Amino acid sequence: MPYRVSVVVRYRKAVTYGVHALLAALDHAGAECEILFGTTAEETAARITASGGERVLVLWSFYSPDAEAMAAELATVRELSADPRALHIAGGVHATAEPQQVIDAGWDLAAIGEGESTIVALVAALREDTPLREVPGLALRDHDGVALRTRPAPQLPLDAYPSFPDRRRNFGPIEITRGCRYTCRFCQTPFMFGAQFRHRSVASVREHVRLMTAHGLKDVRFITPPLSYGSPGPGPDLDRVEELLDGVRAELPAHGRVFFGSFPSEIRPEHVTPEAMRLLKRYVANDNIIIGAQSGSDHVLEASGRGHGVEPVRAAVRTAIEYGFRPNVDFIFGMPGESAADQSASLKLAADLAAMGARIHTHTFMPLPGTPWRDASPALIPLSTRAELDRLAQRGDAYGHWRRQAEHATRLAETAKSYPRRTPRRRT
Repeated sequence: MPYRVSVVVRYRKAVTYGVHALLAALDHAGAECEILFGTTAEETAARITASGGERVLVLWSFYSPDAEAMAAELATVRELSADPRALHIAGGVHATAEPQQVIDAGWDLAAIGEGESTIVALVAALREDTPLREVPGLALRDHDGVALRTRPAPQLPLDAYPSFPDRRRNFGPIEITRGCRYTCRFCQTPFMFGAQFRHRSVASVREHVRLMTAHGLKDVRFITPPLSYGSPGPGPDLDRVEELLDGVRAELPAHGRVFFGSFPSEIRPEHVTPEAMRLLKRYVANDNIIIGAQSGSDHVLEASGRGHGVEPVRAAVRTAIEYGFRPNVDFIFGMPGESAADQSASLKLAADLAAMGARIHTHTFMPLPGTPWRDASPALIPLSTRAELDRLAQRGDAYGHWRRQAEHATRLAETAKSYPRRTPRRRT
């Protein structure tokens, strides 16, 4: 059948979860549109040219470290398919935080905030030829090139839309929590989705699991800070967590498996208690959990707003190992104000935890847009620290892409200087 609107997705493994949520929203709303996928710039351009719609909406989603590479891809796509029907929109945390930079980089639109209601309204506007300024949650180029913001998109309960579009078989982890009450100064999540938790209901989660098992899937994973599920914070509500896990198990076949507390989710160290580990042990299939330490320095942890000190990290690793889990512990090096003594403390803690049986996941601080530390200068990571991180990796005690993140950090710092935070926002 002919469509008024075609949607072409630049489909990348790194951002599939968010894209699936947008496609699920379109399906749920009954949007009449053609959906096409491009896994490379060349394929995306070909899909635009081959699409049958009178208007073509091209979806791009990316994190801040990928913004420069995606802008280069966009230029390639435009060169290969200079199709007047096409409207390119950038979404995700980077577009939310830096809509002017995104518009200047070549996108026609930036999606700001949560995208489900925006994508539904945008496709409807294109189908009905209504002004885009009436679509919530957008930034579009004004007459002088300045990003013009429309009214904010609403923050709806997670149950309002599915986590993925089951009829397209675009499955993935079920998003069961959005937002975060822990406002760590380096993290984009609480500043995009709000400094509070919103949880998907157990009934909605069970319906997702039923859809997955109907298609033959047997493994279930979640997007959530695991032991915060069901709780407004700060402490866990283990009764709600058990209600969730028990309900999921009830929907799975006998050979089904629940993964909770492992990738793509992270547990705060103070939540790793004997009671919590006993609960997980009864329900989950994963033999590892991810714990967010971030630093071995109480000074750095306090400055970054983590809300815990070093000792809870040591206690969490001991407890996790006692109950049969191998901890993967996140560390960030080069946070603003971090001294040589702070880095030495982090290296010592990392080595101590590795000796206990943990694996260290190493990161480099990046001044991410939308965070309180967007304009902060990363601390120097000297050769001695780099060498010790390499030694941990060579022994098999550490892994991570900290060197690549250091390169991203340099580019993000340059972008921040080009786009001062205090530039006035223009709204419709």
